[in-house]
Amino acid sequence: MSEKSSLLNTLLGLSMIVEARDPYTGGHLWRVSQFSKLIALQAGLSRRNVALCEIGGFLHDLGKVGVPDAILNKPDRLTEAEFSVIRTHPSVGGRLLANHPLANLAMEAVVGHHERPDGKGYPHGIAGNVIPEVARIVSIADAFDAMTSTRPYRKGMPIEKALVIIGNELDIQFDKTLGRHFLELNMAADIAHIVGHSEAGIPLQSCPSCHAPVVRKRSQHEGDYVYCRACGGESHLNKIGDTFRLDMTGQMGDASVLAPDSDLDLIGRMVEEMAPIVL
Repeated sequence: MSEKSSLLNTLLGLSMIVEARDPYTGGHLWRVSQFSKLIALQAGLSRRNVALCEIGGFLHDLGKVGVPDAILNKPDRLTEAEFSVIRTHPSVGGRLLANHPLANLAMEAVVGHHERPDGKGYPHGIAGNVIPEVARIVSIADAFDAMTSTRPYRKGMPIEKALVIIGNELDIQFDKTLGRHFLELNMAADIAHIVGHSEAGIPLQSCPSCHAPVVRKRSQHEGDYVYCRACGGESHLNKIGDTFRLDMTGQMGDASVLAPDSDLDLIGRMVEEMAPIVL
């Protein structure tokens, strides 16, 4: 692996560890990266810009490393004061990236993914086409995944409802042209196999105890132990036909298995695919 490929590997891995601090967002970065890639392809972007959207989607929440666990993992809706802390994550992510050798690959997505066409976004309140294209793409992908994902205080909404909301917010919260490209995608062929998955072909599991989403890595097989990062419960991974099921063992995981980590195999595959295009 070249030096730049190794740097990209480390950067994606760091972002995944940041994501793993929140037990309810398993697979979020992968899903946002895939939705971003689909929008970029639908918009006819170059191969390099498509890959940059995928990378930007995966790294967009890097700045959440600066959000305290008490806010990041709060089981209820955030107060305005707490949400003001969440709003700092694009700027924090920009500062983290500032001196990184590969900052140019993701800076616009990391800093700009919460800006809005109507100028009411953050951190800078810029509007319209002043917002970098990659940030406008990741904004749509991020919001769609947030709406269709389960959180502690609500179940993820149906795909159809989330698409209606995006359509109603064109030129307000979401870029009109890019939003239309997203709405043109085939729900069954393009979108459904990403929603509720942590990578291609691997749907999220549900904790038998607390019902939080649980990520199964591709490297995990029948009989392996899997741990819920929300309640710490230990389960056996059992295969029923073509699907997997978690069965509680009655034991709890310790710090060594519940500590946030990254999926080295997934990261490695992404780097192998994208490094020749962007580096």
